[in-house]
Amino acid sequence: MDNLGPVMPPVASDPSASTPPEGGSVILCDVLGRDRSINIFAGFTRDIEAISKRLSDGQQNTTVLAPLNSAVTGLPRKPWESNEDYNRLGADAYEGKPGEDRAHANLRTFVEEHIVPESPWPEGAKMKTLGGTEVWWETKDGKRIVQPGNIEVTSVASKVANGQVWILKGARNYA
Repeated sequence: MDNLGPVMPPVASDPSASTPPEGGSVILCDVLGRDRSINIFAGFTRDIEAISKRLSDGQQNTTVLAPLNSAVTGLPRKPWESNEDYNRLGADAYEGKPGEDRAHANLRTFVEEHIVPESPWPEGAKMKTLGGTEVWWETKDGKRIVQPGNIEVTSVASKVANGQVWILKGARNYA
């Protein structure tokens, strides 16, 4: 019988999907899904291609303002829903391909309102989110608060080569 040598597992079709960035540095896409308290938002970031690419790019520093799962589930409507869509189109606003496209655009807006294209992000520095809204943060009673909206940062969960993940008690206004 011929000795075929060791059996090797199949090679992934996209080696970059599992290979750490050059130099072995950890980046945002590596850590965002690790904290179960923000896994709903982490999943949303993977659904938006431009955001997913940004978080995978070691050259683009970013502060991710990730709302707790409880903040996302406590919203008055789903992040992919819009009162304007319902007012204009009724209960079937998200049916069919046009409805899916509207829902995806709304979800993208929600996620973009939670992405600050700067890290480190100094206290008091006014920045525009990827959604275009001006935000800043300040310290009140020893707590980091994102403005506008008085949203408390419960923790800075990760500091990695291309940015930071801040966990928020609430969600930014995405209307």
